[in-house]
Amino acid sequence: MEFELRGNELRIIARDWTSFTTIEDSREMMEFLMRKVIEMPEVERVTISEYREIEYSEEQVRMLKEIANIYNYFVKEKGSLSLDFFPQHHQTTKMLIDLLLSDPILCYVKASMYILKDPNSRYAKEFLIPLKSMLEKTRLIIEVKDKLSRYIPGSREVYRTIFIPTMRPVFMLSRFSLFPPKNSELIERYKLKDGSEVNIYKVAGKVRLLYFVITKEFFLSEEKYSLLNEARAILMERKVEEKEIRDLESVRKIFIERGRSIIKDIVIRKRLPISPREIEELAEILVRYTVGFGVLEILLADDRVQDIYVNAPPGKSPIFINHADYGECETNLIVTLDEAEAWATRFRLYSGRPLDEANPVLDTEITLPIGRARVAAVTRTLSSDGLGFAFRRHRESPWTFPLFIKAKYFNPLFAGLMSFIIDGGRTVLVAGGRSSGKTSLLSSMILELMRRYRIIVLEDTPELPVEIYRNLGYNVLHLKSRSVITHVETELAPEEALRTSLRLGDSALIVGEVRSKESTVLFEAMRVGALANLVAGTIHGESAYGVYDRVVHDLGLVPTSFKALDIIVIANVIRSPDGLRMFRRVVEVVEIRKKWKEDPMVEGAFVPLMTYSAKDDSLKPTDILLNGESEVLNAISKRVREWHGAWDRVWDNILLRAKIKQTIVEFAEKFNRPEILEAEWVVSANEAFHLISEEVSREVGYIDSKIVYERWVDWFKKRMGVE
Repeated sequence: MEFELRGNELRIIARDWTSFTTIEDSREMMEFLMRKVIEMPEVERVTISEYREIEYSEEQVRMLKEIANIYNYFVKEKGSLSLDFFPQHHQTTKMLIDLLLSDPILCYVKASMYILKDPNSRYAKEFLIPLKSMLEKTRLIIEVKDKLSRYIPGSREVYRTIFIPTMRPVFMLSRFSLFPPKNSELIERYKLKDGSEVNIYKVAGKVRLLYFVITKEFFLSEEKYSLLNEARAILMERKVEEKEIRDLESVRKIFIERGRSIIKDIVIRKRLPISPREIEELAEILVRYTVGFGVLEILLADDRVQDIYVNAPPGKSPIFINHADYGECETNLIVTLDEAEAWATRFRLYSGRPLDEANPVLDTEITLPIGRARVAAVTRTLSSDGLGFAFRRHRESPWTFPLFIKAKYFNPLFAGLMSFIIDGGRTVLVAGGRSSGKTSLLSSMILELMRRYRIIVLEDTPELPVEIYRNLGYNVLHLKSRSVITHVETELAPEEALRTSLRLGDSALIVGEVRSKESTVLFEAMRVGALANLVAGTIHGESAYGVYDRVVHDLGLVPTSFKALDIIVIANVIRSPDGLRMFRRVVEVVEIRKKWKEDPMVEGAFVPLMTYSAKDDSLKPTDILLNGESEVLNAISKRVREWHGAWDRVWDNILLRAKIKQTIVEFAEKFNRPEILEAEWVVSANEAFHLISEEVSREVGYIDSKIVYERWVDWFKKRMGVE
């Protein structure tokens, strides 16, 4: 069997090995590895390569080295295998020393049995008892001692609870664990759309939960692994012309067609019993691990994964994720340096932005068949250990108000209120901490706009699903400005990009995130009324005053310009009492009053319209809202003849909008039609509401909520094809 030492890593080539190739399953492999560790004490990691690469961590190799040290002591120092060392017990000694290398647990059990037979003999005192005592101090025996009552001599089952290597098929660059740690408690199990299974474990002694994903490529047959290895080699030899590399989607299409053809040819040539459906699956896997993003795509397929973190240096620690329900979790996946470098190359290629020591930060976005994600990549000189990544996952289809109601992010009344404010063309900032859902909420607000309005979206890193808006029929102009982090000089500064957008005509303006000097231009546009429609964006801030403090003291806005803002929506992450679960919630809606001079907090400028009740897990309207004392809502009503001075009709319209959103959610559950919560249905339902409202107003002289609702329900049921 071939082997090589790469630094402190021992690589064993076991492609021709006829028995099991893992140390937990094979006595022969354990003995071979033990002897190599004895010969080369500098070894810290071990990789066994066959049709998979099986890697044992430093911690697991240290357990083997403890046993190897015992072997060295008795063989090299004590000379236990020499013929003059208790010659009458030579066979027993040789058997125990051999077991020490191939099956140390059985060695310990047998030594204990021999001691019981004759504990006072010189052989027991000088060899058996010291051997047993030294083994009892090793991590291996400490770990299994409480399991020995159920131990079957010679069985390797107990080793499988101790040695849990990470693995990767040769065609993959990432590694994974196939089994969770011992003493893990399963908290939840669920399936992903592609058939992968996710298990959430609580690991003994750890606060952080384990996100353990199992996907089909982890369990392919040796025949299929071999087929994919051969197909990958052929596929990577075929060059892709520069004209074909237009974007990631184009490259994937080219490679999946070629991969399918290559796999089919191999299957026919080798007469393999693989069906057309299996060929399709293998082609998808092949593309995922060639021009795709490997295990990253598995994680992005999970709607409940919000963030993905790959820390530098790659290969040393697992991927971490931020889960919608369980917060930060460790995964069973490890990205190798080779894969991290491949990702970095693709991000540079598809974004057109640099990532090198002179430009150590890259912000971009990737769009895959299973979802979208914002990418932040760092390398030297910023990251001393090299490449590191953070991915913010976006939903494949944008969030909608009904989807948020179903998820309890906010309630129908909030949806009705915000729908009214958006139609009223006010200025809104969505504030909150990381992972609070700010961008998702902003995206859903865009879908509340009627499609007759032009929309300008300004972002430094694309996060909003502009192409989906266009496919839905929206008139959208997307502007990309220079990132305040990366400072790519070929891109326009954010404040200049925003000034440009103001010269592009009357439009709703959406700013992905207010980060720096563009805040001055944005608030100036709000103040002078340069835009006659919704102006909205996101900003980091935990409260209304926190937003004021950020834009005035951190970003340099003139305090009185803050009056141009009408509404601040605060979103936050709320934890369960045990700390294991997390919930995203809108926790406050605050309007900004205008009659203050120096300090908006002291002078009562921040007026809550809705606040979160932890007891009811829901937003509650304040008396200010219920009594019609909102200056923002009254300003909107002044523009509509039938609402001017008629708070009852304004409130009635807000409740009507809320009722329609709630009805969509109820119909989705009643008729088992989850698709009606999605963007296409919601946009159509919103516009039907406006058309029906206009029709009723012409007929009866005002918007009669009862008639509007009844006609809207009739329309929606017909659209659904139900009675």
